[in-house]
Amino acid sequence: MANMFPDPLEGQDSGILRDLNEPLVDHTEGQLFLNDAFKIIMEEVLCKGTDVNQKVCEWKEPEELALLLDLELRETGEPSHRLLQRVKDVAKYSIKTSHPRFLNQLFTGVDYHSLAGRFLTEALNTNLYTYEVAPVFVLMETEVLRGLREMIGWTEGDGLFCPGGSISNMYAMNLARYQRFPEVKSKGLCGLPRLNIFTSSESHYSVKKAAAFLGIGTDNVIIVQVDERGRMIPDDLDEKIKLAQSQGAVPFFVSCTSGTTVRGAFDPLDRIADVCEKHKLWMHIDAAWGGSVLFSKQHSHLMKGVHRANSVAWNPHKMLTAGLQCSALLLQDTTNLLKKCHSANATYLFQQDKFYDVNLDVGDKSVQCSRKVDCLKLWLMWKAVGSIGFTERVDKAFSHARYLVEQMKKREGFHLLHEPEFVNVCFWFVPPSMRGKEGDADYQDRLAKVAPVIKERMIKQGTMMVGYQPLGNKVNFFRMVVFSPQLSQKDMDFFIDEIERLGIDL
Repeated sequence: MANMFPDPLEGQDSGILRDLNEPLVDHTEGQLFLNDAFKIIMEEVLCKGTDVNQKVCEWKEPEELALLLDLELRETGEPSHRLLQRVKDVAKYSIKTSHPRFLNQLFTGVDYHSLAGRFLTEALNTNLYTYEVAPVFVLMETEVLRGLREMIGWTEGDGLFCPGGSISNMYAMNLARYQRFPEVKSKGLCGLPRLNIFTSSESHYSVKKAAAFLGIGTDNVIIVQVDERGRMIPDDLDEKIKLAQSQGAVPFFVSCTSGTTVRGAFDPLDRIADVCEKHKLWMHIDAAWGGSVLFSKQHSHLMKGVHRANSVAWNPHKMLTAGLQCSALLLQDTTNLLKKCHSANATYLFQQDKFYDVNLDVGDKSVQCSRKVDCLKLWLMWKAVGSIGFTERVDKAFSHARYLVEQMKKREGFHLLHEPEFVNVCFWFVPPSMRGKEGDADYQDRLAKVAPVIKERMIKQGTMMVGYQPLGNKVNFFRMVVFSPQLSQKDMDFFIDEIERLGIDL
């Protein structure tokens, strides 16, 4: 037989001779497997995984879970029926993040139009860097980014989809530094003065991570005080900028927040913009969580002044439930700053003598080379429900949050951190054994232990998931985030009843 692989161990039963004219992969077998796997996904993830009568999680300890999944990788492949069991096990023992009672993070729920886009993206396996390999998605990303910028109030600008809000924040910081000191791209850090970044004490930890990654240093992230609701105080920002200048540092970047991770606070953007303009600093808004309020006429006032920013990070995979990952960095810049800052001009990829407009090759704007298509899921969902549909989702989330707060006020033992500004409802549950004992010396220590125990019980029973955390001098409290399209008022009632049931005996 012609065109054969030579057998390296002739005479031994060591391998299979293959004809180079025959494909290595049996597509028929693979397609049958995919079809059966898809049925499992539909049943276990999208039917059971969104059913309130099913568990949010089937909790197992790490050692037991590793054995159940049979994680070991072997030299020989496994038959399809065993692989399908693995698929079923993965679905069974994973957390059901689309379940109405998964309330643990700032991503939850499922939008089926977006999910169709995610399936299509994975099947097409496209890399979004040149028009020749991604013509549909280059044009689509341009349009989706334009639509998001329009919500901010910008008629022109730039942007790109990034792998998460943390990276969007890092991009903004890097762009701000490059705009101020363009020589940093070629000469590095050695010739730069000491740079200072300013952000609030309740901003996302990615600000410090970005400062560390970019060589600016976490010691040069200056923390600005917040008010009683967790909002940056502009007067303190102004004072700290002036202090940094007097000490020989060069302030260049202010990162404010629209929708802080814990309390859902919105910094006063207009007043911060005044300070930034006064000192000629780049104003970035981390609106990864809160940016979607811009779709609501009723609640968009929370981001009044957003149009004055230089850059905005916005994660539609959060409140809009576009699905992970869908994170946009939006810029007011029209000078092609993204490309100037990040381009490497790889001639094997970004040839300048192509037969089409080379400005459509957007890959050199990105630090990445390989870049997933994140625009399709949002585009398809936006086409399906329209801006009005997004408005309804945002307003419904606020309505559910208000209902939850009203019900908590009627129940003994539920104590709000404060009236929520957004859809983050933060509260303590005080068991009957601790009520009326707030003056006891050990009260705060005992209260700090309540939320962790309730969390452990709910996860091991699989009834729901909700996060807790301390904050400053405030001991552990629950953070209930209310925004999944799958939520109803019955789920709000169940949540309160379940917290009470799980903690009544503590």
